[in-house]
Amino acid sequence: MTMTAPVAGAVQPYRWRWPALFVILAAEVMDLLDALVTTIAAPTIQKDLGGSDSLVQWLGAGYTMAMAVGLITGGRLGDLYGRRRMFLVGATGFTAASLLCGVAMSPEMLVGSRVLQGLFGAVMIPQGLGLIKEMFPPEEMGKAFGMFGPVMTISSVGGPVLAGWLVDADFFGTGWRMIFLINLPIGLAAALAGLRFLPERRLSDATRLDLVGVLLVSVASVLLIYPLIQGRELDWPAWTFVSMAASAVVFALFGRYEARRSASGKDPLVTPSLFRKRAFTGGMVAGLAFFSGMIGLSLVFSLYTQLGLGYSPLKAGLTGLPQAIGGVVGFGLAMSGLREKLGRGLLQIGVVVMAAGAAVLGLTIHLAGLDVGPWQLAPGLLLVGVGMGLTMAPFFDIVLAGVEPRESGSASGTLTAVQQLGGALGTAVLGTLLFNLLKHQWSFGAAMQAAVWVEIGLLALTFALSFLLPRHPVPEQQAAH
Repeated sequence: MTMTAPVAGAVQPYRWRWPALFVILAAEVMDLLDALVTTIAAPTIQKDLGGSDSLVQWLGAGYTMAMAVGLITGGRLGDLYGRRRMFLVGATGFTAASLLCGVAMSPEMLVGSRVLQGLFGAVMIPQGLGLIKEMFPPEEMGKAFGMFGPVMTISSVGGPVLAGWLVDADFFGTGWRMIFLINLPIGLAAALAGLRFLPERRLSDATRLDLVGVLLVSVASVLLIYPLIQGRELDWPAWTFVSMAASAVVFALFGRYEARRSASGKDPLVTPSLFRKRAFTGGMVAGLAFFSGMIGLSLVFSLYTQLGLGYSPLKAGLTGLPQAIGGVVGFGLAMSGLREKLGRGLLQIGVVVMAAGAAVLGLTIHLAGLDVGPWQLAPGLLLVGVGMGLTMAPFFDIVLAGVEPRESGSASGTLTAVQQLGGALGTAVLGTLLFNLLKHQWSFGAAMQAAVWVEIGLLALTFALSFLLPRHPVPEQQAAH
């Protein structure tokens, strides 16, 4: 699920801008749904295709890691080759990858197809945001970006429930495969409508891709995520620790290479000056901690309800509904004026509320054991969701307030990539923790409580780092200049 901070701009209105907006929103729906559906369907997929417990983690981590790496260059591809063209490439490729997921006959084929989905999604999503900035005049920009809120809300609420329903309904005997095949009509419609309604524009001063930078950050990410997921099943051989240490080295090489590239007058993948700003680096680490815990907890909770409590996929999706509803409530409260009034304080309140909800959830699981029901889990999940909405609403604007206007494009893309990388890292860490504890004869309830405590620790880290952030976001009229 990708959330990107908008950057305003002044353009002449495009005639077909509103139909074009709905094309872009259709692409967002595909991305949002596919970021969520495998958390519910993973146990059923593993039962059908076989594979080890790591398959459950790779279904989410493969998608989000590919998305994280691809997003860094996805927007620049549109600058080079035209946003309409690259949107169509992304939408068509995403749809084809969804078909491959739907017909996968082995765990390896499914994970590989999920990686393809993430890569094509990273090409598709940034083009839509760029096109909006090109098509809409300043006075309509807020309304256009405002459409993303309801779409994200409906998708986050309906995604897990839809996945559970499709798996249980077993349409045409497809079972879990329908969660991917449903993308086919949406993707084809988006591609055909994009041919008709999206404008073709290309920047005359677009810079070349930093392919070496892409390679370095990709290698560093794989060196970190792969051993975290596979190490447990292999009983943590020495190479897993060497790989994780090598990841830090390659990330450092990436930073040095980007600094040298910038100093030589070439356009870097990530603007090095960003990392000299305390507010941005603090926000980046805070975002990594926050999104790791949020996505990781969603995965282990789905496994807990289905494998621990024996819920069907649909019941598991419905059990998580209070968290999604809480997210809607929290986001709505934030956008009602609290975001501008409280600024960083709202983010901190959200983190505290989310941690309190996680504590209530852990206490409920501890007291009720395996006899716990959906209604008993609802209060903690609702609080988690409210805190999540309150935190996410101001996060990007607050962090971006600490960078210069000329750095905002690179900073926004980097933060969005961090969001996705956090999802992959959280899936790896919390999923590995859960399976490792179960391997050592912990009960599902005890293992779930441990995961909750890790999430509370990550939220405490987020709260501590939030004091490095600016107190208030940059006013919209200032950001537009």
